[in-house]
Amino acid sequence: MRVFLDTTGCRLNQSEIDTLARQFQQAGHTLVPAAEDADLVVVNTCAVTREAARSSRNMIRRAHRANAAATIVATGCYAHLSPDVVGALPGVGQVVNNLDKDRLVPLVLRSDGDVEPFDQEPVVRGLAASALGRTRAFVKVQDGCDNRCTFCVTTIARGPGRSRATADIVAEIQALAEAGYREAVLTGVHLGSYGHERGETDGLHALVAAILNDTDIPRVRLSSLEPWDLSPGFFGLWANPRLCRHLHLPLQSGCDATLKRMARRTSQAAFRALVHEARSQIPDLAISTDIIAGFPGETDAEFETSIAFVREMDFMKLHVFRYSPRAGTAAARFKGQVPDNTKKARSARLLALSDEGARRFAGRFVGQTLPVLWEQVAGATEAGFVNTGLTDNYLRVEMIAPEALTNTIGCARLVQVTEAGVRAEPVQSTLCEEGA
Repeated sequence: MRVFLDTTGCRLNQSEIDTLARQFQQAGHTLVPAAEDADLVVVNTCAVTREAARSSRNMIRRAHRANAAATIVATGCYAHLSPDVVGALPGVGQVVNNLDKDRLVPLVLRSDGDVEPFDQEPVVRGLAASALGRTRAFVKVQDGCDNRCTFCVTTIARGPGRSRATADIVAEIQALAEAGYREAVLTGVHLGSYGHERGETDGLHALVAAILNDTDIPRVRLSSLEPWDLSPGFFGLWANPRLCRHLHLPLQSGCDATLKRMARRTSQAAFRALVHEARSQIPDLAISTDIIAGFPGETDAEFETSIAFVREMDFMKLHVFRYSPRAGTAAARFKGQVPDNTKKARSARLLALSDEGARRFAGRFVGQTLPVLWEQVAGATEAGFVNTGLTDNYLRVEMIAPEALTNTIGCARLVQVTEAGVRAEPVQSTLCEEGA
C-alpha cells in the first residue's frame, strides 16, 4: 500500500509522524511524497489555536481533492477534540484519538497482534536515514501534561503526563544513529516533567545523561522546555559538546499579572534567574520563546510591561501567537477578551522584535567558524551546490560548495547575515573553534 503522511503543529506532531513513517515501512508499505500518489493518507492534526484547527480541516480537504480514491485517517489533537466534525469531512474513513495514536498503524491495518509502538521500530532493523530524507530525528520521549494553563487545549487533548522508559529511548536513538541520523531532537508536551509521574524528580537530567553516555548520535537537541521543574545542575550537562546550545523556553507573557491569569508557574524573577543561570553555564546559547499576544485582560500597560521584559531577555527568536479562545479552557470564559485588531497590532510589534533579536544574535557570529549539520541542497549555481543547514545553536546557514554536503557535519565560516539566516563560506580546517 502507498501511504502519504502529513502533519501540522508542534515538533511532537512531527516526531509522531516520523514514527508512523517508520512503522508503516516496517509493515511493508511504501511512503509517497504526495496525496495524489497514495492509497492511504494519514493527517496528524493540531488544535492549539482556531487557525491550527482550520488548517487541519483544510489539509484534509486538500488531500481529498487531490485524490478522492484515497482513504484518509485523521489523528492528533483536533481529531481527538472534535471527532464528529473531523469524521464528517470528505474522504475521512477513520479517526484515531490521541490515546490510541501509538497503535495507529495496527488499528489502520487491522493487524491481529499488538505492535509495541517502541519495541517494533524498524530502525532496529537498520532502516536507512535516507529513506525518509532526514538528517534529524524527532524522538517522542514524553506525552501529556499535568499543568492547567488556562489557555491550553493541549492538556485536554493529550491527557496526563506519561513518560517512555529510558532504556527504550536510548535504544531508539542508538538505532537511529546506526541508521545514519546525525541529530536526535527530544520532544514532548511537557519535556521538563519527564519521569515525574514515576517519582523521578531529576528524570530529564538522567535521560539526557544516559543518551550522551550510551549512544553515538553526534548531536542531541531538546525541544520546548517549560521554564520550571529543571533539577539543580541541569545546565552542567552542556559541558558535553554533543548537546546543542539552544533552549526553547516558553514564557507566554513577560508580565506577572498576565502570567498569573494564565496559571503559568513562573514569574519575571524566576524566568530571569533561569535564563541567567543557563547563559552563565552555556557559552553562545540561543534562547527562543513563545509569546501570546492579546490574552484576556491584557491591558496596554500589561503588554508594555511584557514587551519590555522580552527586550530585556534578548531572545534570538519569538514564536508569536495571537490569543485564540479554545473550547473547554478556562481563559475562553474570561472577561476582558481583547479585540482582534489589538491582538494583530501587538503581534506585529512582537514579530518585529523577534526579527531584531534574530539579526542581533546571528551578527555575533559573523567571522567565526562553526560546525554545521547540512540538511539539504536548496539549489545549484555555476559555483556549486547551495547547501543549507543548522549550527548547534540554531543558526540557519547557507553555503555554496563544490559538492552536496547533505547529512554531514562540517565547518563553515559565517560571513554575512541575510534575510534567510547566515551566509557562509567553506574552510579547510576540520577544527570549528570559536573565532577560528
